[in-house]
Amino acid sequence: MSTSPFPHLLAPLTVGDLTLRNRTVMGSMHTGLEDAVRDLPKLAAYYAERARGGAGLIVTGGYSPTKRGWLKPLAGEMSTRLHAARHRQVTDAVHAEGGAIALQVLHAGRYAYHPFSRGASARKSPITPFRPKAMSSREVDATATAFARSVALARKAGYDAVEVMGSEGYLLNQFLAARTNDRTDAWGGTAEKRMRLAVEVVRRSRELVGDGFPIVFRTSLLDLVEDGQTWEETVELAQRLEAAGVSVLNTGIGWHEARVPTIITQVPRAAWVEHTARLRAAVSVPVCASNRISTPDEAERILADGSADLVSMARPWLADPAIVTKAAAGRADEINTCIACNQACLDHTFSGRKASCLVNPRACRETELVLAPTRRRRRVAVVGAGPAGLSAAVTAAERGHEVTLLEAAPEIGGQFRLAMAVPGKEDFAETLRYYTRRLEVLGVDVRTSTRAEAGDLAAYDDVVVATGVVPRTVDFDGADHPKVVSYADVLSGRVVPGRRVAVVGAGGIGVDVSVWLTHLPGETLEDWKAHWGVGDPSLHRGGLTEPKPRTPAREVTLVQRKTTPIGKGLGKTSGWAHRAVLKQSGVVQVSGATYVRVDDEGLHLLVDGEPRVVACDHVVVCAGQESVRDLHDALAAAGGDTRLHLVGGADVAAELDAERAIRQGTEVAAAI
Repeated sequence: MSTSPFPHLLAPLTVGDLTLRNRTVMGSMHTGLEDAVRDLPKLAAYYAERARGGAGLIVTGGYSPTKRGWLKPLAGEMSTRLHAARHRQVTDAVHAEGGAIALQVLHAGRYAYHPFSRGASARKSPITPFRPKAMSSREVDATATAFARSVALARKAGYDAVEVMGSEGYLLNQFLAARTNDRTDAWGGTAEKRMRLAVEVVRRSRELVGDGFPIVFRTSLLDLVEDGQTWEETVELAQRLEAAGVSVLNTGIGWHEARVPTIITQVPRAAWVEHTARLRAAVSVPVCASNRISTPDEAERILADGSADLVSMARPWLADPAIVTKAAAGRADEINTCIACNQACLDHTFSGRKASCLVNPRACRETELVLAPTRRRRRVAVVGAGPAGLSAAVTAAERGHEVTLLEAAPEIGGQFRLAMAVPGKEDFAETLRYYTRRLEVLGVDVRTSTRAEAGDLAAYDDVVVATGVVPRTVDFDGADHPKVVSYADVLSGRVVPGRRVAVVGAGGIGVDVSVWLTHLPGETLEDWKAHWGVGDPSLHRGGLTEPKPRTPAREVTLVQRKTTPIGKGLGKTSGWAHRAVLKQSGVVQVSGATYVRVDDEGLHLLVDGEPRVVACDHVVVCAGQESVRDLHDALAAAGGDTRLHLVGGADVAAELDAERAIRQGTEVAAAI
């Protein structure tokens, strides 16, 4: 009998000629390191660290089989022997750490961000500015051959397997769905003909690489768009792919243009596994579960109950490159868990920047942000245990410094502790769990309920000031009225708002508070799916049905001075979903307002020159924050030999930017 804490997760699996050391897959993520030759050494270091951390199979970001299929101009491509030769440094680095790696072959189709894109039809995507040209029949045939050539080149480059991208709304998925395939030739017109390109890609690839080389196909379980595939078509495709030579079916959920969130933090954990289990029952090849699976415990349950043969975790490998080795060693409580925020990964990628990770700023910067052991142990005081202070304290201790962490509040966490109270952001608590355990393991002297004074810090070699922020007050008439409270009062539970609430300030915090105010506790996974219109794919094409209205807990009016649409500054890949929740919950949104006063009647405004009164029981102020710098200024004025560092909100109070705070704390500690 196995004594492993994760016997199913850590069990090997043989696929073709490849034996995977465990059932974990590091899912494909485009980081921005794939596109330039000069970045290949960085990519190699990034993957090598994950291989060292125990990943069973790593899947790269997408590489196009042709220039027409580029994600963007000069994007990653695998179409020549030179491309293959250059990738040897990546595959060699992974193999040196005992890992296995697959190249993902991806044709962007109409999702390409360039004007010479090609698609199944000439229908423009709603998420790119360019209209594709419909492929000719000859081009489609040539594209199938180009895919197969990329697969063969990947093997030449030393890759252990390939993944063919047929999900997320990219080219092969576009051919599969009537939504984007209006062809009447041999590649469209019926479900069978729409499947032909995907099947041909696999068949031709198998002919080139022989029986033993693993070919993974990323298939779309739920398109979550109108005129997507039916469940019957999804199963038939899987069976045809198996007959054509697929080794593993990986699963994807939703097109990028879908109006249903599939991976962000408000999506319940393991929300889509039931569909993976249904597909697994219909095929004989191994099936891999994916999307919002964040921990080894979840992965173990999915494997143990027979829902899948493998589990793909993508962003969790950004958050912690040693997930598997920690789990195998009985140290799962030390894993830095992904909080599914998208802020430093997908938001960066879709904005043309290099990806990283909010909770692990070293991700994709392994060769730049090096945490080398210190040559001289210094006494370091970190004042403030919010995200910036926590990252600074942990990083300094990891490098070998003697660290004392001083926090005025009874608990660590700062503003992060407020964020995790917001419905859909409960995973933020995982970050505080991680830091709490890490501080304990590293032996950091943590002193909560301790307010540091300048005179107490003279004995330290370095002082990192991470004293954070306080909510900004407002100065309109009636700001001192009993109705007026701050977002911190509400999220901390110090104030229980009444039935009618006005929220002043519609940035990220105002939106979060509005979600908190309208949320009814006890929402189940089925409730969540119903609100977003996710139905049974065997009854509803693409898994899409009519959304069920939410019942809000309160009547909320969200007000801002700006005339721009509310929520415009939210994250690129998640902001739309947060705005949708406001709409679903009936939040009244008012832009271009002037705050006049608060009195017993409510919040008085001027909107377009007209007076308006928002009758309410409470006015919650979310008008930004101000840096707390008293200690820093006192230390700077005192002078002395102590080196002073300012990080996080104490440095810049800008919408509680945890990504910047954690990165800053890490970078400062890396330089001490």
